[in-house]
Amino acid sequence: MCAAVTDRILLGTGIALVAQREPIVTAKAIATLDRESHGRFVLGIGFGWNQDELEDHGISMADRRDVVRDRIMAMRALWSDEVAEFHSKHAEIPPSWSWPKPWRSPERNGPPVLIGGAAGPKMFANIAEYADGWIPIGGAGIKQALPELAHACEEAGRDSSEMRIVPFGTLPDPGKLEYYASLGIEEVVLRLPGGDADSVLPILDGFAELVER
Repeated sequence: MCAAVTDRILLGTGIALVAQREPIVTAKAIATLDRESHGRFVLGIGFGWNQDELEDHGISMADRRDVVRDRIMAMRALWSDEVAEFHSKHAEIPPSWSWPKPWRSPERNGPPVLIGGAAGPKMFANIAEYADGWIPIGGAGIKQALPELAHACEEAGRDSSEMRIVPFGTLPDPGKLEYYASLGIEEVVLRLPGGDADSVLPILDGFAELVER
């Protein structure tokens, strides 16, 4: 519905637990939303932290990062190839036709993929290998972490300047936004409390004024 009644705002997940979803069905849902929004969809993903949930889906904590990687790569094959085929330890797709294709496929292999989670060598290695950016949770330590992400990108042969850094749950504070801008960060997800339309819409109006400054 949001895709149908808007034409500028980005739409995204924050975050999708890819390891706990079937990749073919997920790829089709994402492609449909990206096409309906004319390429405004951003796929935020995470590895998951709840061991019981993961095990209910047949995924171990130790394997979850590899499962996410394989399923993202499998979905990209479905998004970009007319006849997709993918074989790995955690994702097996025989020659398959999958439509619709995302709005940005095959040039971008589908919508951008951002990984959410805490800074660290494993996180940044994963981002540098197959993602398009990072979703830090909160703002603590971002300044110190950015050089580490840049180093991981360099090691992987990626250009760190092309990575999107999108802090999640940011307080709508002008000083905080100016600080992020000084780090070269151009996008944030502002913290929005739950509530009915009468209580939430005025907050969104305030966000609009903040963004226009």
